[in-house]
Amino acid sequence: MNARRDFIKKSTLAAGALGTSQAFGSNIITSKKATRERILGHGDYQYRLVEDWAQMWNSNLPILNCHEMVMDSKGRLIMLGDHFANNILIFDKSGKVIDSWGHSFPGGHGLTLSKEGSEDFLFIADSGWQMNNDGSYTHHSGRVAKTTIDGKILFDIGHPATIGVYEPGETFSPTETAVAPNGDIYVADGYGKDIILHYDQYGRYIRHWGGHDNSDPNYNLSNAHGVTLDTRDPDKPMLVVSSRGEQSFKFFTLDGKYIKTLHLPNMWVCRAVIDEQNLYAGVCWSQRRDEAFDWKQPTGFVTVLEGDTVVSCPGAEAPVYKKGQLQPTYQLPERPIFHGHDVCVDKDKNLYVCQWKAMRTAPFKLERV
Repeated sequence: MNARRDFIKKSTLAAGALGTSQAFGSNIITSKKATRERILGHGDYQYRLVEDWAQMWNSNLPILNCHEMVMDSKGRLIMLGDHFANNILIFDKSGKVIDSWGHSFPGGHGLTLSKEGSEDFLFIADSGWQMNNDGSYTHHSGRVAKTTIDGKILFDIGHPATIGVYEPGETFSPTETAVAPNGDIYVADGYGKDIILHYDQYGRYIRHWGGHDNSDPNYNLSNAHGVTLDTRDPDKPMLVVSSRGEQSFKFFTLDGKYIKTLHLPNMWVCRAVIDEQNLYAGVCWSQRRDEAFDWKQPTGFVTVLEGDTVVSCPGAEAPVYKKGQLQPTYQLPERPIFHGHDVCVDKDKNLYVCQWKAMRTAPFKLERV
């Protein structure tokens, strides 16, 4: 930790000789050669922004939205997008595209890696919402598919009306999946009924919970955008559900019993990403000071937690606690991150950030310093 602080201190001192501007917690270092280094984040979680990490200039692979990214057991970074020409892009750690496949998930939204023995598999959630070239959306039936890393579809979880859980005509728009150690599958219908659906490893229905208007409001979900397996306490595994409309994460047992709510004021959080004892999340939106909330505006960033405490917000001002309560966190004025939709963490604790509605940009890297 001290080494990181020393690095930041030395970088700041060196910048003084070159002409430096300190911008709301983000160091922007400008030299005579017009090179720039931007450091985002706070405390022991600071990162160098590498916007051109993805070497897309060497490919003819179009991008609409970069929705989510995972790292497989070989260290490859697998990204899910929603362009009809290619749903999956696979990068090596240098940012070079080494493979791509898929055009049957036009609403490609959620991507989860499942390890079964020595083999990796993917679970893809297609929300059913497809972005058109003009920025408008059309809707088709949502689906969840299990695939191999190279794109072979093994099975589908279709519309819950087929098993009597939904009424005919009710919208099913899955946004995320999580896979338990025993292979059970959890599906978040984040753009539909805000329900968490629990299946066994073969896709057979077990139970569901969430939705709206429950007698116990702790079970209510508002835009259940993500569901994540949390095994930080291996004796008490939990599910972390994003209730994005409530700017919070809700924690449940693996059989759907409510545990607690973690409120994150002014953070419309996407799925939780667990790495060792940390929780990371993309923040798709926030509200500007003294302005009404506007989902069309690029107001996102990334948040990092140690346990239940927010310790860093790359792309935003430093988190502030008063009397133990987190205060609203606001995006930096220069908007280094438009809409944080997902975070992938590598073994060196670097972050790879996927964005929705970010002018068709590829993921960028936040290099830990």
